[in-house]
Amino acid sequence: MYARLSKAFYFLSVVFFLIAFMYMYSASPEFVTYELSDRGLPLKQLSKDSFFYLTVALFLVSNVLLILPAKLVEMQYTLTLKRVFPKGDPFREQVLSWIYSFTGIVNISTVALVFYLYSITNQHEIKSEEFNVFFYLVPALFVAWIVALFVILAVKIKQVRSGSALS
Repeated sequence: MYARLSKAFYFLSVVFFLIAFMYMYSASPEFVTYELSDRGLPLKQLSKDSFFYLTVALFLVSNVLLILPAKLVEMQYTLTLKRVFPKGDPFREQVLSWIYSFTGIVNISTVALVFYLYSITNQHEIKSEEFNVFFYLVPALFVAWIVALFVILAVKIKQVRSGSALS
């Protein structure tokens, strides 16, 4: 059940990224600014096309690298994966939920980064200071998800040591 909810969150984050990124790409000028001077003038810029390809590459690489382990576990690609993550094991469900939700968090943080660059480029529409909350929220979410992973692993190790794990 939780794996399905986290998959839904993951797919919604992909859709949210696509919609937000396409909007920002279409509304951006020919050059995207990623550093401003003290006066608020652009110091460093990147062409709109380069920004598009770099962001899409970052999005695709991060999603493939993060979702690949979940797909291998779901398909039970090797005998080791079948033994460690048997169907019906709550640990398998928890790990799959964690992977999909973590990938969704990475996608949401990518959207926040792109919005921040958009706000720097278009200072007259959105002030970049409005996104400071997101830059404190993203590391907090990463820390919370990493702690959750260690909790899941600690519970599994405790089950294995006590001999109550499924074989």
